[in-house]
Amino acid sequence: MKRYRTLIVMGIAVATAAAASFGVYTAIQTMPIRQVEVGTVPVVVAVERIAVGTRLTANHLKVVAWPARTPLTGAFADPKELVDRGVVATLAANEPVTDGKVAIAGVGAGLPPVIPQGMRAMSVKVNEVIGVAGFVLPGTRVDVLVTVREDGGEGAKQPMSRTVVSNTEVLTAGTRYDEEEAKGGKPVKSTVVTLAVLPEDAERIALASAEGQISLALRNPLDVDPTATSGIRLSALMRGPGVEPVFEVKKQRMVAVRRPTPPPAPAVALPAIYKVETIRAAKRGEEVVQ
Repeated sequence: MKRYRTLIVMGIAVATAAAASFGVYTAIQTMPIRQVEVGTVPVVVAVERIAVGTRLTANHLKVVAWPARTPLTGAFADPKELVDRGVVATLAANEPVTDGKVAIAGVGAGLPPVIPQGMRAMSVKVNEVIGVAGFVLPGTRVDVLVTVREDGGEGAKQPMSRTVVSNTEVLTAGTRYDEEEAKGGKPVKSTVVTLAVLPEDAERIALASAEGQISLALRNPLDVDPTATSGIRLSALMRGPGVEPVFEVKKQRMVAVRRPTPPPAPAVALPAIYKVETIRAAKRGEEVVQ
């Protein structure tokens, strides 16, 4: 009898809990949804990814609601303000278009708006060797070296190589000037590389191209120190190995530092050697005397 009584009590408890849960669920479902009004402003964004140099059209743009409490500096509210303007920095899909990402109205699209103000775009002819096996890509930085033959006196030509422009940015590799395409790290074969240089550096490169052979040295993007070398001539090259790099860890990255070239070993004075001709009877000979 006691056993049946326990089962009855448990059944009643379960039924009561189920009824209470159903009542709470029904009450929550019938509660009105409260919507919080958030102030917004219209902002123009890109419909899809837009590469550098693209001339914007209405199909590239759309207007979305942007929270007013987090304003965007340089954003646009009307797509008409952006039509026919060139893109100078790659835009991702749904990314707000700001004045820093597009060229000034009226300057067009393509490469010219990408050139920094006060600088010039200078193209140099390259091959797989000069172009560092195709790894000279848009956005990378290089040094420009030239190898020439100068008069060494008495009609002799003394070859010399030297860095003429240091730490210059690559704008295009062939006809590619989209940095996003270069981020994959894959080489791009091209016969022409365009550099962003100062006007006086453009003159240096033009003269170097006419008088010698151009080479490019690829730089680490974190290495911004100017290349301070005096060049090297063939006579110095044939003296033996030059400076040996030593790697040190600075600011959690590996940096190559210069180790001074050891002085040449002092010359050892050798004793003088004399040859004396000797005649013994009818036999002639030579003897060495030190």
